[in-house]
Amino acid sequence: MLRRWGSGLIVCLLAVSMLGARDPGARFNKIGHEMMCSCGCGQILLECNHVGCPDSSRMINELRTQVAGGGSDTSIQNWFAAKYGAVVLAAPMRGGFDNVAWIMPLSVFFFATVGTAVLIRVWKLRSSQRVPLAMPRDDKGLDVMRERIRRETEY
Repeated sequence: MLRRWGSGLIVCLLAVSMLGARDPGARFNKIGHEMMCSCGCGQILLECNHVGCPDSSRMINELRTQVAGGGSDTSIQNWFAAKYGAVVLAAPMRGGFDNVAWIMPLSVFFFATVGTAVLIRVWKLRSSQRVPLAMPRDDKGLDVMRERIRRETEY
């Protein structure tokens, strides 16, 4: 029984350790699809297909060089952002001020929803606490007003 548990544990550890192993070509494709071509076409770097693009082949060769150099994905993206500007990134990188681009829309939506619910609740409580004012019953004055309205609306 102990041997089975030991063998199972070894298999699990090997499986977990192999999850981190990547094919360099898959890493190249992953990073290349996270960047934009700098020629202004608005396409992903590895999918830039307009004829005679002056930038895509140069950028792809630079990407191959960076991936072969063994840098991390973040360091490669930082290198491209430093060279071509932040517009080369298809999505903002996670970390630093770029977290604002991910967090703010969600937080604004959340706080707007909560604020609206609180406002409606306050209005509802306020309207339920109101006591209607009793109008003094002056039947004589009311009858006089009705007679005047009748006279003024006759043809």
